[in-house]
Amino acid sequence: MASNRVARLHVAPITPAQETTPAVMPSIFVGHKSRLRIIVSTALLCGIAGCGSPSDDIVGKWRMSQDANAVVWEFSKNGSVLIGNTRGRYRLDRNRIKIETSFATTVYQMEFSGDRMTLREPGGSNLEFTRIRENKG
Repeated sequence: MASNRVARLHVAPITPAQETTPAVMPSIFVGHKSRLRIIVSTALLCGIAGCGSPSDDIVGKWRMSQDANAVVWEFSKNGSVLIGNTRGRYRLDRNRIKIETSFATTVYQMEFSGDRMTLREPGGSNLEFTRIRENKG
């Protein structure tokens, strides 16, 4: 004959006075706090300063060729561009630049080499520029 007995387990309720706080698990960053702060600070400063971004390289006046009568493109720090007599805006994204004027919006790949800048249209031609150095005399 099988027994129909049920085992019962009695657990006393825990009152707030009996609760124990769990042991605080040491953080894996405790020994590396100063190193973590340095890394975060460096990343923030690079974001603020630009860390030598193309925006620093592009600001100024550029001539499309060695011809003194060629169209001059002037890029300002505030994101404005003047192409001959046409005003527009530009935005940088890594090595790309998006130039918007009332006539068109164009995206170029940028390359810098000293005082030379190349703007390459995707699947298109290259625009070669030389920086115009202002004579301070």
